[in-house]
Amino acid sequence: MEESVVAAVLCGLGAWLPPRVLTNEEIATRLDTSDEWIRSRTGIAERRVAGPGTSTVDMAVAAGELALASAGAGDPAAEAPAVDAVVLATATPDQVCPASAPQVAARLGLGEVNAVDVNAVCSGFLYALATASGFIAGGIARRVLVVGADAFTTLVDPDDRGTVPIFGDGAGAVVLRAGDADELGALGPFALHSDGALADLLMVPAGGAKQRRSDDPRDYFLDMQGQAVFRQASTRMAEASRTVLDQAGWTVGDVDRFIGHQANIRILQSTAKYLGLPQDALVVNIERTGNTSAASIPLAMADAQRDGNLMAGQKVLLSAFGAGLTWGATLLRWPALVGA
Repeated sequence: MEESVVAAVLCGLGAWLPPRVLTNEEIATRLDTSDEWIRSRTGIAERRVAGPGTSTVDMAVAAGELALASAGAGDPAAEAPAVDAVVLATATPDQVCPASAPQVAARLGLGEVNAVDVNAVCSGFLYALATASGFIAGGIARRVLVVGADAFTTLVDPDDRGTVPIFGDGAGAVVLRAGDADELGALGPFALHSDGALADLLMVPAGGAKQRRSDDPRDYFLDMQGQAVFRQASTRMAEASRTVLDQAGWTVGDVDRFIGHQANIRILQSTAKYLGLPQDALVVNIERTGNTSAASIPLAMADAQRDGNLMAGQKVLLSAFGAGLTWGATLLRWPALVGA
């Protein structure tokens, strides 16, 4: 008799954005740009910025609390522990060392649980989902809190008109539990890829072991070759998406919603075009959030859930692309969730 496949099932969702709104008009008062220029090239009208007293861990804790509440994991009457693992996707940890995930777990009162950071930058949330799914499939954990959180504006040169309008800060989180592969909310298959030969397309040169210090302050900020990244992003996201669709036995026509990394509206539209998806299948919230790196997919999921744009049973395709280069995709049928 065959054993049933243990799958990671999405059962909780939460999102948090800093209160500070930075509009295109405000950026245009100090940089050579305009609201029209930014909107036409990125689809962004505003983004949120974490204040000096708000860190990545702070945002991750806020989103994590909401996801735990959504899952009912914080119910003191529940027999199972809240979660027995935390996976934090971030490129902006509070410190270079130690990792931030254990601090998130401690702040949430989760005890001495397995807690680990994953850094795949804008693809980080997908990599974190895959990591958590592996914990569950391997019997290491039964319930996992997965958080995508980035204070990416801290990596942006405030005088660079090419990057300042693009990035924002925020956090989104989900709770995964062990379940069956045929349940609503079950994740998979996954397709994850990388190409380190193109790492210099998106890079912060200084601050790491290779170049700990630099006399040029710009070396501590993100250097992005925008046009080259655009050409890579759409094709890579589409390729990974086709892989998981084929593995699941789905067609493009089966997909009800496509939730891609919210990097640029034109990248999302181009990816949908490559796949043959109708534009109305796109879930888009970049106009209000900007590119929040690892937080972007769970933030988009939470917005769509709240707005009624995601309904239980819909077939959902997730895909992302980021620095590294890294990219990937996965699938799920949307579950019935409480809150976001």
